Amino acid sequence: MRNSQDFAPPGPDTATAARRRPVRHRAAAALTAAVTFALVLTGCGGGDAAPKSASGSGSASGSGSAKSSADADRVEPLAGTPAPELPVTVESADGRKVTIDSADRIVPLTGSLSEIVFTLGLGRQVVARDITATFEQAEELPVVTRAHDVSAESVLSLKPTIVLADTTTGPSEAIDQIRDAGIPLLVVEPAGGLDDVGRRIDTVAEALGVPSAGTELKKRTERRIADVRKSVPDHADGEKPRVAFLYLRGSASVYLLGGAESGAGALLEAAGAVDAGKESGLDKDFTAITSETLAKAAPDAILLMTKGLASVGGMDGLVKIPGIAETPAGMDRRVVTVDDGVLLNYGPRTDRVLAEIIGQLYAKGGTGR
Repeated sequence: MRNSQDFAPPGPDTATAARRRPVRHRAAAALTAAVTFALVLTGCGGGDAAPKSASGSGSASGSGSAKSSADADRVEPLAGTPAPELPVTVESADGRKVTIDSADRIVPLTGSLSEIVFTLGLGRQVVARDITATFEQAEELPVVTRAHDVSAESVLSLKPTIVLADTTTGPSEAIDQIRDAGIPLLVVEPAGGLDDVGRRIDTVAEALGVPSAGTELKKRTERRIADVRKSVPDHADGEKPRVAFLYLRGSASVYLLGGAESGAGALLEAAGAVDAGKESGLDKDFTAITSETLAKAAPDAILLMTKGLASVGGMDGLVKIPGIAETPAGMDRRVVTVDDGVLLNYGPRTDRVLAEIIGQLYAKGGTGR
């Protein structure tokens, strides 16, 4: 069974830790805690079923169907396999200097980092994956990280020559255990928006000894994102559509409205929309959904992960959540869905994510008309 991102509300311990982190990491911290809670309640996170019909459509208008990224869940590597030029010494995001002598056995501990490594052309050297690395080329690899919670024993058993993590990966004891075993472990700053995509590609490419491939991939990715942004249509009435990002896991009774730190704002703004949660004054990552918060956000459309919509029973179940049916989005049954495993990755496939959001949001009969 393939797995995807699965989150749940942060508990007290994680909320405290999140306040101690820089603000750009809070969304990841909230989602990290959510995974642990949701996985306990729902097992491995369920299958990959995504709604296909109008009752659970990915279409902004709530009629017909939209192509999900899950329909083509592959990364597109650069042509050729680059030869790493090692050793290199790079600076880790936690302030350490890390020397990498070999890229023969790579373990990326997040789905986004896996995406970058595979797209650089080094997928054959990857020996494990995080549960959120759902794309086809990685799906047969053993899972060593769930909910940003890494199993040090599983990682070490694979004899990696380099481990890639980000600042949300933990627990710290597991990170220390990997380092104490003499394994180079590089911590990479998470992405907070589109401007961070190129930086992360450069960081990973440099650590793996393939900086030229990194430059090529960064240029390709940034060019494609720029091209997609040009497809945003002019708004006939001059008003940008208001879009709320909701994180839902119906089986775990998780119903959250994204705010300024949810991670989705940069995508919505690039799609020519307004982040309704942020605009309504929600300055945190996520807030429990209430009729009052939804009324204040007043979204014209709702952005969801595909499994989130499926978990509440599709569109028919979504409008039963208190407050949804009274919003413009609920009344018009307008939703935009993107596959869980790619929506917030901010990596080489972000152009596809942005294209999906734009395509669904401004589809015939959709919000952008």
